[in-house]
Amino acid sequence: MFPKINPKQLEKAMKQMGVRQEEIDATEVVIKTHDKELVIRNPHVTKVNMMGQESIQITGSIEERDLKPYNKEDVKTVMEQAGCSEEKAKEALEKSKGDLAEAILSLKQ
Repeated sequence: MFPKINPKQLEKAMKQMGVRQEEIDATEVVIKTHDKELVIRNPHVTKVNMMGQESIQITGSIEERDLKPYNKEDVKTVMEQAGCSEEKAKEALEKSKGDLAEAILSLKQ
């Protein structure tokens, strides 16, 4: 972090300034947004308390996941097979939790 500084001395100096760090033994961190999840694998998580303000620092391998149980190709397939609009295809896929066959059959009834 800082060149030529002993980590123990740095930690002591930070404590004197009122900065406290706590390592959190996490195996996975998931951050959810309205349309996707950010999954941090093999995370290194540090909780920092600086003059009463708490923050969390996370590093690791980040993977993005879409929260929808289907993708654009699934919508296109349902539209073609059921002969319906994109909106109807999406609704059917939502109801079937991404099951293509079930979505198509529900629209053909």
